[in-house]
Amino acid sequence: MLSKSESNSVLTSSKSEKPKAVVLFSGGLDSTTCLYQAIADGYHPTALSFDYEQKHKIELRSAKRIAKNLGIPHLIQKLQPKFFLGSSLTEKKLKVPKNSLGKTGIPNTYVPGRNILFLSFGVSLAEGIQAKRLYIGVNALDYSGYPDCRPEFLKAYADAVRLGTKAGAEGHPLEICAPLQHLGKKEIVLLGSKLGVPFSMTHSCYDPIGGKPCGRCDSCLLRKKGFQEAGIPEK
Repeated sequence: MLSKSESNSVLTSSKSEKPKAVVLFSGGLDSTTCLYQAIADGYHPTALSFDYEQKHKIELRSAKRIAKNLGIPHLIQKLQPKFFLGSSLTEKKLKVPKNSLGKTGIPNTYVPGRNILFLSFGVSLAEGIQAKRLYIGVNALDYSGYPDCRPEFLKAYADAVRLGTKAGAEGHPLEICAPLQHLGKKEIVLLGSKLGVPFSMTHSCYDPIGGKPCGRCDSCLLRKKGFQEAGIPEK
């Protein structure tokens, strides 16, 4: 459920002369770069985050700060954690893998159906506020091998949205935009630097300890790799 103030914030955004977009926004490196790309593309974005009692829930604090700094509408959709079983990001009994980057197979940090559900919320919001685009910061190069980050998945999902929405039926379907899809972490860091992304405000760790990045999970290692290869100090 959205609060009254959040709903009013979205309605207020309709006064902007710029075309509207919805950006799925975790507060991490990729989604923040994606958000800044949406702004650079000339859109007035509404950021949509999700609270599903993830172990790295601290990322929502980063998302709030970044959205507030940009002065854009920011909605946080609360989901029951029982929707996402079988993942080490949501179940206490499962341990987040450490120092396992590059191993074959889909890691247990995969959250079943997460992007499908997040995109569906995004589509509903986007169509409701007559947004032109829905941005998602997925990446299919330097990533953990999640099937819901692959180009073929996004293409199939976009086809479903075109067929299953009023906007699509009337000939002006919502565009699913994944600007980071074919970029490695180095290129994402370089793009973020060019766009002015406040890297120090972003959070990437899957298993923070006392609010600090663990430094050993896939997400931490990929982030470190990106900054090192880009020649930019990690922040």
